Amino acid sequence: MKLPSTSTPRWIIILGDLFISFLALVIAYLIRFDFYSDVVEIKAELSIVVFSLPVFLLIKYLVFYTYQVHKGLVRYTSTEDLKRLFLAVLSSSLLFGVVGLFRYTLIDEYFLFPTSVLIIEFFVSLVLLTASRFAVKSLHLDKVKDKQKISKRVLIYGAGVSGLITKRTIEKDTLTDYQIIGFLDDNKKLKGNRLEGKIIYHTSSLEKLVSEEGVNELIIAIQKPDANRKKEIIERALKLEVDVVNVPSVKSWIDGEFSTKQIKKVRIEDLLGRKQIVLDEEKIKEDIQGKVVLITGAAGSIGSGMVRQLTRYGAEKLILLDQAESPLYDLQNELINNLDFHDFELVVGDIRSYHRMDKLFRTRKPQMVYHAAAYKHVPLMEENPSEAMLTNIKGTRNLVKLSDQYGVDKFVMISTDKAVNPTNVMGASKRVAELFAQAINVNSKTQFITTRFGNVLGSNGSVIPLFRKQIDQGGPITVTHKEVTRFFMTIPEACQLVLEAGTMGKGGEIFVFDMGESVKIMDLAKKMIRLSGLELGKDISIKVTGLRPGEKLYEELLSNTENTIETHHPQILKAILPQVDMNNIEKVEELITLFDNQDNYQIVGSMKAIVPEFKSNNSEYESLDNDKAS
Repeated sequence: MKLPSTSTPRWIIILGDLFISFLALVIAYLIRFDFYSDVVEIKAELSIVVFSLPVFLLIKYLVFYTYQVHKGLVRYTSTEDLKRLFLAVLSSSLLFGVVGLFRYTLIDEYFLFPTSVLIIEFFVSLVLLTASRFAVKSLHLDKVKDKQKISKRVLIYGAGVSGLITKRTIEKDTLTDYQIIGFLDDNKKLKGNRLEGKIIYHTSSLEKLVSEEGVNELIIAIQKPDANRKKEIIERALKLEVDVVNVPSVKSWIDGEFSTKQIKKVRIEDLLGRKQIVLDEEKIKEDIQGKVVLITGAAGSIGSGMVRQLTRYGAEKLILLDQAESPLYDLQNELINNLDFHDFELVVGDIRSYHRMDKLFRTRKPQMVYHAAAYKHVPLMEENPSEAMLTNIKGTRNLVKLSDQYGVDKFVMISTDKAVNPTNVMGASKRVAELFAQAINVNSKTQFITTRFGNVLGSNGSVIPLFRKQIDQGGPITVTHKEVTRFFMTIPEACQLVLEAGTMGKGGEIFVFDMGESVKIMDLAKKMIRLSGLELGKDISIKVTGLRPGEKLYEELLSNTENTIETHHPQILKAILPQVDMNNIEKVEELITLFDNQDNYQIVGSMKAIVPEFKSNNSEYESLDNDKAS
């Protein structure tokens, strides 16, 4: 059946609805008489209906016109259109009853129609009018889809409400090139059932469906899937060279409506994330509520993540310290416009300036300090040891001494796995900072706590944003070594665990986070290429560039002299530390004085004296280790 390409005139729709209503009336009479035809009885009934029929058509016309049933585009019939149709049919049936009563009382003691006929006509009319609209809509969709080349044969993962909404949205959007093959679900009880005509398959059938049905795209339509289960299904799909896309959370739907344009490609973070972290919210709130909290490096990746988390715990004020004015300004706008949070103060300042920090502590009187400010890029710091020392060591020393002097309750330092058995200047500088804080902690009322974790997904300058940029530019993707591995954690995960560790710390501890399994960077690059819809070797290449100065093949979370014990939180371990060397305080002070000489070898050599396990790798400073060995 061929539909007109332009909109049907409104008068034709009205005539069509009146004809369907008349047909419903005829069917109602046939049902009433059990489809039995008696000429005498029919003639008697017709003598009554002759008057009633014009009234029937007039009432239907007036009511349909009043409810503007004819105004909606039939091919795009919506729930709202069906609601109007229902009210119009109901209203006309009620009017038939009222007019019939008027006729019976004032004219000829006959009703317009028998009550049974009115009831049957209501249901038959409603069904036929609704069916006619869906028939036109279905024919229109088929017509549009036939014109398009179907390039995506998709499975919807999740046969729940979100999956059903996804199916309806795709089918309603005539511009998509999707053909829905069916649903995929983990629930074995749903296997073989149908959801609006589409078969529900168990997830174990994925490989078979790809092979037999030519499925080339998987839409994940579960709102809060188990992280490990989601990772498993994505991994399986990628191995089958099936594209994987994601339905966004309900919060991001526009005015509560979901559009196919909101379907996005799965991010690499979805393959690295883990199950949601459970926090002791009450304990964190007890530590934070009503206090002045200072966050250093507040405009950075981790610092801003900490700020977002801390807005929920009722601090009297958050002091946001950073030397980068533009990112600090952006953070200010985000807090006000997106989070409607106003209890904060921006401070542009440098942690390396003792006098600037002294004024900050003296005037703002912070009670909690989260120290996230640091230089973190390994190759850059390898080339600029004096700057790594000035920020990561002197900056931390300034904050630690001032926290002790002004009676801060807790000081939580954010460190790195690169501080463990360091092979580079950056990692060693963070380890020196750890040792200084632990030494000050021994005789201080302030509780100095260190948290240590690996790479953070999506942080400034990390590998994933770099790979994304390289993919956008057409490649090549650069990997330093085929075997290099790293631990990864999302920014929210890292910040949540910092908060949790801060509450459980009593001073002097180093808390190590469970980073999960280490990830091979070469595999990470390959997965990102596949998730981007590209083919390695055809659309883009991977180039191995060699290890950079100071870079390790793999990272560690504990040094050779450390071990761990469990805490009450399954993802936080407490390092068992060697005895604190109080001489480190004096050694750090002496190290800081070397900045003015600008002798990199002297600075790095002094760091190696404080951190004996610091062995340079692929670096010019390896000669210092050789001299020590000889």
